[in-house]
Amino acid sequence: MPTSASPRPAVVLLSGGLDSTTTLAIAQAEGFACHALSFDYGQRHRRELTAAQRVAAAFGVVRHLVVTFDLRAIGGSALTSDLPVPKDRLPEAMAAGVPVTYVPARNTIFLSFALAWAETLDATDIFLGVNVYDYSGYPDCRPAYLRAYEAMANLATRAGVEGGRSWTLHAPLIELTKAQIIRRGLALGVDYSLTHSCYDPTPDGLACGRCDSCVLRLKGFAEAGVPDPLRYASHPTA
Repeated sequence: MPTSASPRPAVVLLSGGLDSTTTLAIAQAEGFACHALSFDYGQRHRRELTAAQRVAAAFGVVRHLVVTFDLRAIGGSALTSDLPVPKDRLPEAMAAGVPVTYVPARNTIFLSFALAWAETLDATDIFLGVNVYDYSGYPDCRPAYLRAYEAMANLATRAGVEGGRSWTLHAPLIELTKAQIIRRGLALGVDYSLTHSCYDPTPDGLACGRCDSCVLRLKGFAEAGVPDPLRYASHPTA
């Protein structure tokens, strides 16, 4: 049980990407004792876990937990099957519908692990780096989804039912553009060379430069007016 003088514990979902790393920086800046949670779920871009380890070490989190399970057994996504990852799409096309890179129920699964761990930590705060501006095609990145999950958490946990405490899902990036996210992170001292965002990296670990995640990241750095420190196999054509 944390004392009144102790920092409040929080669980932060950490993929090792730009958004989750910025979210971790914000949570720390707000005074939370951060417990980072990552997942090895059979994703084709498993290299992100190496980035998550680098980020967690750089931030000195209380603990970095990596949970392993296999969503490739279910498939249904370009990230957990042999479906091709879309390349060279315009941002407008990315937001036109739910993309094939959507992993069925992924955020619900991730948040369930975060909820379980947070309850054992006597924490009721969970941070995640979802964003509707650049990823409006993902149904589990919307404010309505987060509020619904909070309501469920208050009904489904001992902390909510007997403890009289309310769960809070913090999504500090949800209405920021990628450029705004980058500027916010740089102001907090984030080293984005530690991060990895690519959905389809090359065998030697270079970002492809052409998947939706790479295109949006490069666009964000360009609009923020700062160079992207990530190494790319190629840059998207104009």
